[in-house]
Amino acid sequence: MITANENFLKLPGSYLFSDIAKKVNAFKEANPDSSIIRLGIGDVTRPLAPACIEAMHRAVNDLTDTQTFHGYGPEQGYRFLTEAIVTNDFLPRGVQLSPDEVFVSDGAKSDTGNIGDILHRNNIVAVTDPVYPVYIDSNVMGGRAGELGADGRWTNLVYLPCTAANNFVPQLPEQRVDMIYLCYPNNPTGTTLTKAQLKVWVDYALENDALILFDAAYEAFIEEQDVPHSIYEIAGARQCAIEFRSFSKTAGFTGVRCGYTVVPKEVTAAAPGGKRIALNALWNRRQCTKFNGASYITQRGAEAVYSEEGKKQVRQTIDYYKNNARTMKQGLEAAGLKVYGAVNSPYIWLQTPQGVSSWQFFDRLLHEVGVVGTPGAGFGPSGEGYLRLTAFGTHEACMEAMKRIKEWLK
Repeated sequence: MITANENFLKLPGSYLFSDIAKKVNAFKEANPDSSIIRLGIGDVTRPLAPACIEAMHRAVNDLTDTQTFHGYGPEQGYRFLTEAIVTNDFLPRGVQLSPDEVFVSDGAKSDTGNIGDILHRNNIVAVTDPVYPVYIDSNVMGGRAGELGADGRWTNLVYLPCTAANNFVPQLPEQRVDMIYLCYPNNPTGTTLTKAQLKVWVDYALENDALILFDAAYEAFIEEQDVPHSIYEIAGARQCAIEFRSFSKTAGFTGVRCGYTVVPKEVTAAAPGGKRIALNALWNRRQCTKFNGASYITQRGAEAVYSEEGKKQVRQTIDYYKNNARTMKQGLEAAGLKVYGAVNSPYIWLQTPQGVSSWQFFDRLLHEVGVVGTPGAGFGPSGEGYLRLTAFGTHEACMEAMKRIKEWLK
């Protein structure tokens, strides 16, 4: 008799953003003439940089000739891209990496969800709360989460609350943990850690033989000097951290799909018999078995991000979204709302009016204002009382949304 993976049956009925899409579609069907401004999902709206488009066109042409045709590529990524990543993303920050410590993929979401494949199911997992849902859901699937309690918390996970009460800085866990998910700049709160604050976590991981899974998908939005772009800027992190990066938000590759994961060779885990095994080798083995590599066309497009023209064009796009974030922050504060994030991040984390829950505020924004956000409660128990907005819309849409909200709250 065929049986299902019982861990999947523990998950809530659908993914957070699927629930939101259903609500929005139902509203749209009932109100076909309504004008909806979507600031909920973190999808970009600006076109790809011309340098990337040109590089991808050249790559397509390569596939038309037997002399330049590319079939299966290396599962780890083409050397031209991994070398460009090391040279441009890490060396300028004083971080020494080898190209074979960089694994190109189809996005950070895939890698953060799949990294658990190489880690034992009995590892104790700590997550900041609120948190990007993939971290939790993938560990539920992997059998590490336990059962979902009435309070919205999984029994075997260790939650690290991040709210206004602690300035969104997670405190070290009271019990020992093995796997620690950190995302900075943070999704969903848009907040950051300073180098000193991140060092606390690296020191903890080194002292407790723990592994930090560091999601740096939004590092390109950082503008404050004391905020690290990579965890490897912190001494000792090469021994205890895996870092995830994405071209989605930096270069607009949400539909193209490309990202990468850094697994330093010094990062090890315990194996039977007391031996230590390099996670670089395990991740390489996993990728070779379960992943066939990002396409040649995609990787040529990603490589162009690091050209001189590509850098300028990508920076213009990031500045566009950062300007949106500033505009939204100012507009929401002028409307009397308490706002966090929006400085080193494309996310605005706003506190709902007193007595109004996250989902209630979401519904009222949708039905009364025509603006779509993401309820904070969807990111975890500590997200209750907040709502996330993204700065990835057009500037005109962001301006109109702020105008509507301000008039609504008068």
